Amino acid sequence: MDRLGLYAAALLPSIGVGYLFYIIIRNLLEGDRNERIALARIDKERERDTGQASPAADAGRTTRGDGTSSV
Repeated sequence: MDRLGLYAAALLPSIGVGYLFYIIIRNLLEGDRNERIALARIDKERERDTGQASPAADAGRTTRGDGTSSV
């Protein structure tokens, strides 16, 4: 029974660090998702107020020499 305690004591720090890593990464991803949602809402409000698309909305488009755009 003494060996079981030694194994648990050896694994406990790794389990604790793994859990902390999980919590930190989960919060980073959640914060990023919330930031993207907020920026999309701001861009939508800006577009509604000014009637123009924001520069971020046009980031993936290029304009050709003839004035047409492609994605």
